[in-house]
Amino acid sequence: MKTIYSILLAIISLTTANTLLAQDIHLSQFYETPILRNPALIGIFNGDVRIQAVYRNQWNSVTIPYQTGTISGEIKFPVGNSDDYLTTGLQITYDRAGTSRLQSTQILPALNYHKSLSEYKVSFLSLGFMGGIVQRQFDPTNMTFNNQYTGGRFDPSAPTGEEGKLALKGYTYMDVGVGMSYNSVIGEDVNYFIGAGYFHFNRPKVSFYNDKNIQLSPKITFNAGITIPLAERVKMIAHYNQLHQGSYSEYIGGALIGYGLMDEGLESTRAIYGGLFLRWNDAVIPTIKIDMEKYEIAMSYDANISQLRTASQTFGGFEISLVFKSFLNSRNSTLERLNCPRF
Repeated sequence: MKTIYSILLAIISLTTANTLLAQDIHLSQFYETPILRNPALIGIFNGDVRIQAVYRNQWNSVTIPYQTGTISGEIKFPVGNSDDYLTTGLQITYDRAGTSRLQSTQILPALNYHKSLSEYKVSFLSLGFMGGIVQRQFDPTNMTFNNQYTGGRFDPSAPTGEEGKLALKGYTYMDVGVGMSYNSVIGEDVNYFIGAGYFHFNRPKVSFYNDKNIQLSPKITFNAGITIPLAERVKMIAHYNQLHQGSYSEYIGGALIGYGLMDEGLESTRAIYGGLFLRWNDAVIPTIKIDMEKYEIAMSYDANISQLRTASQTFGGFEISLVFKSFLNSRNSTLERLNCPRF
């Protein structure tokens, strides 16, 4: 009979090569981490600078919680005297889970070029690239093994039986991704974008056994978003994301309804939002958000609807995000150069 340790390590190594659900960053407010969603989506916002931070705490009711923290930044500039613009970005993430403290740290710079397709500066085709370093490790200190149980009693000083089997307790690899997107307007007020991304196409080696035959499967994502005015002070912002990696697929989408708090119609820079997202066969995600011109704060909660709901009692993950966005006070600002986007 294999030890729990061996089973865990097998799952870590094999799932990273195939399904990878547990290894890629998993967020309900996916629209707040555009580099992880599709590097061609950075810069699609109303402003020159945006900084976003997201924290997620998941499965408190089932096991030692999974904790994820991310921070990302974007800054965009006009290109010469043309209507094109360029966005640079950086994504930093930290993810930790379980008794073994399996953790992943990512540092991912990104670059996105937006080509104007309209003399009115409302349609852009974007090509984005992302590439950086990922480091993974775990701590076996708090783990127990079959060989340490003798006569039904646990002896922490007994040999684990795993000595010499494990080649690595941590490793580092390079990760790269690419994406394309198109954003434009319908009429005067409806803004939308569509896109697709391709991640891990360099197929990095991922194994705590130092097995060079275990590779990270490529991931394909499809993305869409739209902002629709509903009334003088009311608008809807909807997002959809779909990903496929090995045998794993994920579909998540939903919408927020916003009410402007200032008597400026749809141009109000202060608003309150409420809405619902659905991760298919996994969770219903109620979300609230407050927009205070340059600052945004949002909170969401996963109500679990998967087969794990009996153990989780429908509890899932709490998530909070903070956003700062603004225009630059310089001649390089895009304030007067772009009519779109207005997300």
